Amino acid sequence: MNYIGSKHKLSSFIKSTVYSVVGNNLSDKIFCDIFAGTGIVGRNFKQEVKQVISNDFEYYSFVLNKNYIENHNKLKEQEQLIEELNQLLLVENGFVFKNYCLGSGSERQYFSDHNGKKIDTIRQQIEKWKTTNKIKSNQYYFLLASLLESADKIANTASVYGAFLKHLKKSAQKEFVLQPANFEINDNEHLVFNKDSNELIKEISGDILYLDPPYNARQYGSNYHMLNTIAKYDEFEPKGKTGLPNYQKSKYCSKNYILSELKNLIKNANFNYIFLSYNNEGLMSVDDVKKIMSKYGKYDIATTNYKRFKADKDKNRNHKADSTEEYLHILVKE
Repeated sequence: MNYIGSKHKLSSFIKSTVYSVVGNNLSDKIFCDIFAGTGIVGRNFKQEVKQVISNDFEYYSFVLNKNYIENHNKLKEQEQLIEELNQLLLVENGFVFKNYCLGSGSERQYFSDHNGKKIDTIRQQIEKWKTTNKIKSNQYYFLLASLLESADKIANTASVYGAFLKHLKKSAQKEFVLQPANFEINDNEHLVFNKDSNELIKEISGDILYLDPPYNARQYGSNYHMLNTIAKYDEFEPKGKTGLPNYQKSKYCSKNYILSELKNLIKNANFNYIFLSYNNEGLMSVDDVKKIMSKYGKYDIATTNYKRFKADKDKNRNHKADSTEEYLHILVKE
């Protein structure tokens, strides 16, 4: 998925830094990814550790991680269910088509009319299978995660859902096909939560805590509202030109709250090793983080430069490479 702050490109840097601090054998460790997003970091450690604890208070993230992290055994009828969903006759007036496709008169164009109807059709069928007990919880989240990722590939946006494009781009014109969100198989059981990180931290414990909070004032609840809408599929009155629902806001996106939030999180963390990803464009400076973390143990920092892509609003939203400095703050808690 195109995702703001994705750590996919930084996976090897994060992993090698964790190994250098904790040791190369993590098989008896509990690893917590408490701002999980799409779960890429937790997924990279899933085979390495005894247990992954994954959390995010965005519901679409919860769905993705219920599949990619919590699911760890092969599912029954996995391929058959995907095929059956792809063959369904389209429903005509579902929530996504009615509110987010041009043909409904909504004046919004997040998806083509056909693809919006197909998303509605598949989403409704998944829910029907759940309520009639045709599928179990692990199958439910596998199918929902598959729907979210497949829908994201044909969305008519520049990269996030803060706005839609006036005309259907090439990828949005392709016919929607549900693709399986295949997950890693292993023997260990993992935990996934959908809570405020500062509340959850009081309820859990482990060995390695990885923090990847929002870096700036952009709220994930608005940038990815369409994924939450598909995942929850509840009735609400979409607001404004972009059809926003009411959404919860993270204090980590606020200059007024972020330092106190981080301080409380570190203070309450019952973990031996804490790693915090951040970069040189965030709301907190290196000194801000160092000052907070140093109070609770031995502090260090690792850095790397990498090229990321971002939407360039001044050039018709074309994408351009941009270099940034990424920090991995390290705390061995005492």
